[in-house]
Amino acid sequence: MVSKKEGILFIISGPSGVGKGTVIKEVLKLVPDINLSISYTTRPPRKNETNGKEYFFVSEEEFNRMIERGEFLEWARVHGNLYGTPKRYIEERLKNNEDVILEIDTQGARQVKKAFPNGVFIFILPPSIDELLKRLHKRGTEKEEEIQIRLNNAKEEFKEWEWYNYTVINESIQLTGEIIASIIKAERCRTSRLGWKGL
Repeated sequence: MVSKKEGILFIISGPSGVGKGTVIKEVLKLVPDINLSISYTTRPPRKNETNGKEYFFVSEEEFNRMIERGEFLEWARVHGNLYGTPKRYIEERLKNNEDVILEIDTQGARQVKKAFPNGVFIFILPPSIDELLKRLHKRGTEKEEEIQIRLNNAKEEFKEWEWYNYTVINESIQLTGEIIASIIKAERCRTSRLGWKGL
């Protein structure tokens, strides 16, 4: 019998507005036996966001207490707010031979790369800067000033894509979801990840 030696951590990054969250929802439909790690943030919830579903929303004071207790695998300040990945959840899933998707920015991804060098790092790009700007305006969750901050940050994040294992241009949610689902399935079959337990 052949099975994976341990769970695989899939890290998905990309600039704000590229559609990471929507793409991940599509991936979860196609690969239902994968866990989604939910991050903590100090930013206020957007319309239609639920605490414990998209994020765990906490105060900056509580977030700082969690940092002091060493509860984060990584954390960073992005667009003026704090974001962090719960360390215990990830470690427990991987130890139990379960795969995990983690959506984080490039700062956090670099931190995770040090802790999990065998993770699979996937960067999502927009078709163009103009399309990204259009998507940021369309979602209607930020003021013009905030959109410009996110756009400027995106230009910095674009410099990071080359060190990721895979890069996917998000032309359509369905196609991008299918591509990432294919990457997950292929990585599960990678020879170096498999353990041989006899016939």
